Amino acid sequence: MTESKEIIEERDVRGKGYPFHITQEEDRELRRKAARAVPAAVVNQASFFDEYVQQLMIPPVVMDMVRKAENMRLAPWEVAAMRKHLAPAEVSGDKVGLLRKILQFKACADKTHPPYIRVACTGSSEYDYLALEDGHVLSLPEGKDVGSPVVLEIWPAQHYSPIHSHGDTTGIVFCLAGQLDVMLYDSLDWNARKLGLITLSPGQCAWLSKDTYAVHRVYCPLNGGEGTTGPGFMNSTEEFGASFHVYLNEDETAMVPHDHHHDHHHHEKHHSRKAFDFIDEISKQKGTFKTHSDLSWSVLRSVLADTDID
Repeated sequence: MTESKEIIEERDVRGKGYPFHITQEEDRELRRKAARAVPAAVVNQASFFDEYVQQLMIPPVVMDMVRKAENMRLAPWEVAAMRKHLAPAEVSGDKVGLLRKILQFKACADKTHPPYIRVACTGSSEYDYLALEDGHVLSLPEGKDVGSPVVLEIWPAQHYSPIHSHGDTTGIVFCLAGQLDVMLYDSLDWNARKLGLITLSPGQCAWLSKDTYAVHRVYCPLNGGEGTTGPGFMNSTEEFGASFHVYLNEDETAMVPHDHHHDHHHHEKHHSRKAFDFIDEISKQKGTFKTHSDLSWSVLRSVLADTDID
């Protein structure tokens, strides 16, 4: 007996299951759980008593980061230029923009999940040289290329991150453009319990700390063109979401004393923003990645300013 389309969709809201492996009913229930969570998973202005309690439980250091970021936006011309650089080639073999070129490099290097782009707001980054080769910049930035405290992340439509942890950092995920879904987990494990599912639109902010919402997966649900998202997937549109991330180590926040020095060497290796842990999409095993970035903000902004968007 052939299953109806409705039953198939109810069983799995993401086609083959990527990225969250949930049904439509589970999707609705996880959104309800996130809406009731204490502390709140999304930073908002409270309108009701219960919302006030949810917001009150968010750590003050997080609220301070949110206040400093609340007026951040990408300019319309920056968004338009990013779309141009993310667009796929109209005809096979045609030249593509810088961002699409980086996605292609990353997709070849790692086929376990669709690639996204990390832009460091300090230091140099791995693919800065491509902007120099394309004549967008005359020189490249100097400085270390790992562990930037502030990054811009560009999420092509239907692309997503692995399940990953931010160690002992405290930070925010502030949506700047498009739309992003964030699934929250209670631990770093392929079979971890899902705590809730939230959607961020421009101006909305999620947060994390060592003890709360430290493990998540980020996904851009916009139209990615033909094909079902999953390992090896590359979208065929210029649609994207963008987010601004801040990650502070323990000794950079007021949450612990500044003379807190337990096993400093071990802490630097495993619990700072220089390296985060993740779950491999294929093997389902835990791994660690150094937080290298793909582009530097100074380079990207020069590229965007050099782009004809007419």
